Amino acid sequence: MPAAVPAAGAEPRQPRPALRSTADNGLKIVIVGGFGVGKTTMVRSVSEIRPLNTEETMTKAGEAVDDTDGVAAKSATTVAFDFGRITLDAHNVLYLFGAPGQERFWFLWDRLFSGTLGAVVLVDTRRLADSWYAIDRLEHHGTPFVVACNDFGGPEHTQEQIREALDLPAAVPLVFCDARSRESSKHVLISLVQHLQQTALSGSRPSSRPSPLSQTPEPTP
Repeated sequence: MPAAVPAAGAEPRQPRPALRSTADNGLKIVIVGGFGVGKTTMVRSVSEIRPLNTEETMTKAGEAVDDTDGVAAKSATTVAFDFGRITLDAHNVLYLFGAPGQERFWFLWDRLFSGTLGAVVLVDTRRLADSWYAIDRLEHHGTPFVVACNDFGGPEHTQEQIREALDLPAAVPLVFCDARSRESSKHVLISLVQHLQQTALSGSRPSSRPSPLSQTPEPTP
């Protein structure tokens, strides 16, 4: 089978070995957000394995159903979910699930949220309203989450402006990222893990130990 060709702007990744036989603790994180905000791109950039994607070519038939305003150049779309993996250490493995963004696939979200440790809400600041449903569903399920603003080169907004537009509680972390970059995407996941640690401590002093994700080794040749 020919080697996978990295997406434009994505960082190259060398092959990784198979999952270790000692891995016995799987942790699940879901990446959600509106249509075309970069969920598939983030899973691809940060996964240590070649991700499982369920992308299909967009057709004329979908134009009457999907709102492509702002993403007219998009030619493929996720129809089920994306899946990636990050090995944290000999026993702990992080599994990433990217949820489909179109409204007609939202019925899948509640199933994807089952057993989820936490979530990343990826947003495009040019289309903030597309993120409201994701935030609403996560709050409904009581799932901790962070909000990550993907860089599409649009008008700059302050954190205060974005928080106000999304009606984000002060306790929810808000970060900026480039989903094409492994380091940037990893920073988003570290922010989520730190948020989960603080949430679990229920107001106690946050742990000074580094997040396991910050210890994740770079891909080796």
